[in-house]
Amino acid sequence: DPDMPFVPSIPEDQFILVEEGDPTVIPCRTSDPDAQVTLVNSLDKSVYASYDTKQGFIGNFPAGSYTCKTMVKGVEFKSDEFLIYIIRATSQLPVEIEALKTVYKTGETIVVTCVVFDNEVVNLQWNYPGKVKEKGLIKLDDIKVPSQKLVYTLTIPEASVKDTGDYECTARHATKEVKENKKVVITVHDKGFVHLEPQFSPLEAVNLHEVKNFVVDVQ
Repeated sequence: DPDMPFVPSIPEDQFILVEEGDPTVIPCRTSDPDAQVTLVNSLDKSVYASYDTKQGFIGNFPAGSYTCKTMVKGVEFKSDEFLIYIIRATSQLPVEIEALKTVYKTGETIVVTCVVFDNEVVNLQWNYPGKVKEKGLIKLDDIKVPSQKLVYTLTIPEASVKDTGDYECTARHATKEVKENKKVVITVHDKGFVHLEPQFSPLEAVNLHEVKNFVVDVQ
């Protein structure tokens, strides 16, 4: 198609996540398989890479913006802009989940933290009893120093007995079919659940050197 030399790309194809050191594809494909295509960076300088008419340019590219060019009957056409992001990632997903405590009383605030190590970009989802009612605040802290970790914090204010159950976070790798999930069980009680019954008077006296036992029944 001389009026559409580059096959239109969808927005998802224009943002390319690549792990450090991995090759990738800049998917600018032409409607004419014999077209001569040039790849340029944000400074409009040519970038050398092998070209496959069915895929696009293949190579190890630095992070940045790239555009493809071709000529049709003396007229230059440009493809959409492609943005490459280099991410730090591991083949596995080290994930840890922790709760400040696992037993709460009604009205207290539940806090559960899920930490992903050594990966800059992941898709993380929470599953917990109050999710259907969208009860919960989720915060992300991206920590770079001294090491890379993503800290996802789930906060449930004004907890009730209905918030008792499994709190699970599932992390999915940005570029690989790898996922990891962790779970902690949280219990919320309607009221305090310890009953103390002292077996002695509010005021007791003992003689010097006398040994006396003070007994408390705990339920």
